Amino acid sequence: MSSAERKDEQEGPQQSFISHLVELRERLLKAIAAVLLVLVVLLPFANRLYHLIAEPLLALLPKDAKMVAIEVASPFLTPIKLAFFFALFLAMPVVLYQAWRFVAPGLYRHEKRLAMPLLASSVLMFYLGCAFAYFVVLPKVFGFLLSTTPEGVSMTTDIGKYLDFVLTMFFAFGLCFEVPVGVFIVALMGWVTPAQLAKHRPYVILGAFVVAAIVAPPDVLSMIMLAIPMCLLYEAGLIAVRIFLRRSTA
Repeated sequence: MSSAERKDEQEGPQQSFISHLVELRERLLKAIAAVLLVLVVLLPFANRLYHLIAEPLLALLPKDAKMVAIEVASPFLTPIKLAFFFALFLAMPVVLYQAWRFVAPGLYRHEKRLAMPLLASSVLMFYLGCAFAYFVVLPKVFGFLLSTTPEGVSMTTDIGKYLDFVLTMFFAFGLCFEVPVGVFIVALMGWVTPAQLAKHRPYVILGAFVVAAIVAPPDVLSMIMLAIPMCLLYEAGLIAVRIFLRRSTA
């Protein structure tokens, strides 16, 4: 073998690695550009977005009650922080699509056929989880918390603390709604069977309440409203797995 051929063999893996790094950089730049573009569009509406997020609490407060800003820069920085998370939220399909384009060449044909629907389903379920938290959970939780406020105590919530609370709820319920996708994936990979999933249902229910106790805010209502949907979504994922496996073997 000549020295030129040996040199080509040595440079082959190195060039392949460099090309992957270049493609990864391009995908990351496109994903970041998508987030920044949406952020620029949303910045003029940052205060309106915050009012929208605060509506579940503002609607329950007494007529003259208001939220407060404890830190000096909070009235400026908090809406911008919210606008960034909104931009990330709205641009997530583009971000995940860029991740898909990066890993797709290394997948088999049947993996590609299933990966895209699973990716779309995971995004949709995360959005549904956030919507469930906003429209159902937050009004109930705030109503419960306000009803337990001691007499003579005025609930004046800091805008930064409130945003952190709401984002935590969105993240918790968004992940909660990913349960059926996760169940479908582990069954599809052959790690567990539908019979095993059904057999371990009591442990899943216990685990759901443990996770809810750790992730949810420290009130009973939030934990229950997080744990019960997780259990129901586990059952939904189990039903979806059984239907898919029955059709694939038919």
